Amino acid sequence: MGITAKQISKRFGQTKVLQDVDLSIGSGELISLLGPSGSGKTTLLRIIAGLDYANNGQILFGEQDYTHIPVRKRQIGFVFQQYALFRNMTVFDNVAYGLKVKPRGERLSKKDIKERVQELLKVVQLTQYEHRYPEQLSGGQKQRVALARALAVKPKALLLDEPFGALDTKVRKELRHWLKKVHQEFQMTTIFVTHDQEEAFDIADRVVVMNEGRIEKIGTKQEMAEQTDNLFVSEFLDIGSHI
Repeated sequence: MGITAKQISKRFGQTKVLQDVDLSIGSGELISLLGPSGSGKTTLLRIIAGLDYANNGQILFGEQDYTHIPVRKRQIGFVFQQYALFRNMTVFDNVAYGLKVKPRGERLSKKDIKERVQELLKVVQLTQYEHRYPEQLSGGQKQRVALARALAVKPKALLLDEPFGALDTKVRKELRHWLKKVHQEFQMTTIFVTHDQEEAFDIADRVVVMNEGRIEKIGTKQEMAEQTDNLFVSEFLDIGSHI
């Protein structure tokens, strides 16, 4: 499912956080939102998710207008930096949570829930940890549990906000390569927010460079390197060094 943001603007008081943002994301595409602190990338992600609303503009999922659809009805999977796992639940129960709280008419049987969770634990390589609690896991393992939980409900899109920010460099590199493999398997439209330039270009099909609430440039590694007409992008990326 493709996602389109049309002329999205957002203010907090008198502060303009997003200014007439237009962005089209193809079905199954993995996009990175990259920019300095305060550039608006997380706010844009939250508006797409339905966690916040724009002052102006539209959000489309496919051809449908989702601008005013509440978050619980958008069928979005979330992964955040702080994991947000339930400490009193095992790995299995954390992954199964979203399936168990679905309305009765939509809920899978216990057998189907078990099969779905075990399938995902295999994908994220945590099968042997299903009876452990979050405090017994490493940071990288916790983040994989968070991703499995997000995927369990078969969301229309997956949104990740600085998901590896709390991890050390070695684990970050391992997880982003692993995430690319998971994305290729599920082919789910994915938006990945990061401030790490190497991470953004390594993981995404295209990178969206943002600054002061606007999109400065969208493209691949090669396109960014070849099109250096934008002064901010050239200086921010230090073209030739990071690409």
